[in-house]
Amino acid sequence: MTRLNWEPRRLTAVSADLPDGVTPAGTRGRVLRAALKLFAEYGFFGASIRDIAREVGINSATLYAHYPSKEHMLAELIKIGHEELHRRMRQALAHAASEPAVQLTALVRAQVIVHTDYPLLALVANHELHALTPERAAPALALREECREMLLGVLGSGVAQGVFHSADVTLTGIAIGSMGMRVANWFGPDQPYTREQVTDAFAGFALRLVGVPAEEG
Repeated sequence: MTRLNWEPRRLTAVSADLPDGVTPAGTRGRVLRAALKLFAEYGFFGASIRDIAREVGINSATLYAHYPSKEHMLAELIKIGHEELHRRMRQALAHAASEPAVQLTALVRAQVIVHTDYPLLALVANHELHALTPERAAPALALREECREMLLGVLGSGVAQGVFHSADVTLTGIAIGSMGMRVANWFGPDQPYTREQVTDAFAGFALRLVGVPAEEG
């Protein structure tokens, strides 16, 4: 078996990209991208307003004209990340055939692709959610729960039909979801894997977790 030379990526190897059509125009958009980059690298509490303003090339007073607080920037980024994940998973499930293995493959591919396409956004959305107040976190948590229910629904259906084998559907869902989330921690252009290779592999891993050969997905 050939082993590739692989090292976990540095954050600097990945650009601070946001999904098409969601980035505000002008300075507001540049502020949001700068916040994304710094939150991903240093965490919400490690990146200051002054740091973000310096990254954009403006002063702090100008930044406050676009965002009332650092938490507002984080809340917008986390909302964007969860909306993109929810949209892709919903579309994947809607277009998949009715067989549970096909649906599970579609959901896992959709989740992993979001984490390969927007790794910094996924990192911030997944790991900095705790920094928001309950009120500001609520929209993202609601979307996250809907994504969770999509996955658990497919797993439960597969078990009920005798296609999947799982002693605990909830724990299986947690394992599959957590596996996909971690992709954002290492995937980047400096790694020897394409997004297609990663999504194919992780879909296969998920199928094997429920006792289905990967070729059936």
